[in-house]
Amino acid sequence: MMNKINETVDYIKKQTNIVPKTGVILGSGLGQFGDTIENPVSIDYADIPHFNSTAVAGHKGKLIIGHINNSPCAVFQGRIHAYEGYDLDDIVYATRILKFLGAKNLILTNAAGGINKNFKPGQLVLIKDHINLTGKNPLIGKNNDELGPRFPDMTFAYDKNLSDTIRQSADDINYEIKEGVYAAMMGPSYETPAEINMLRVIGADMVGMSTVFESIAGNHLELT
Repeated sequence: MMNKINETVDYIKKQTNIVPKTGVILGSGLGQFGDTIENPVSIDYADIPHFNSTAVAGHKGKLIIGHINNSPCAVFQGRIHAYEGYDLDDIVYATRILKFLGAKNLILTNAAGGINKNFKPGQLVLIKDHINLTGKNPLIGKNNDELGPRFPDMTFAYDKNLSDTIRQSADDINYEIKEGVYAAMMGPSYETPAEINMLRVIGADMVGMSTVFESIAGNHLELT
């Protein structure tokens, strides 16, 4: 694993000398955010060693490295999913790459289905916690101590300080951002009405098919 990571990181570092402070993984339909990066260096996933290209609509499949308001960042335009048949090590590979590129912060986004009846279509929701109902975990197997501890604490899976910053940013532009618990299902089929009712009962506000694996891997790597 570390040999693969080092080969990937070495390749990316040859394309740019920017050391990202923040890493962003964009979900379905959110790829245009990458177009806002200043002085971007764009790398196709297909050109990155040991990286998998995306096949889902709305995922551009590019790594963009540059700046946003003078802050260095690396943005992955799209991700792969477990329902496509990939191993979890492949799914969290981008998260691990961000750590070894130098990133300290990780921002995960996705397009989710609403469960909370107070939410409206298209509304931005800040994830405050998650429920992993996939039956899988990217840390199963022998622990790699170079990546993180055997039993990472998920009590604060979504960093309080970063969440406070997002709330303040929403207030600054008078946007009422919602908050909720994200439930992850394997997919690719959408949930039945009974499953949605179950998710509501156990405390989920939205549901999707991604994000939790990267969140777990990010906490393992001590990314905030």
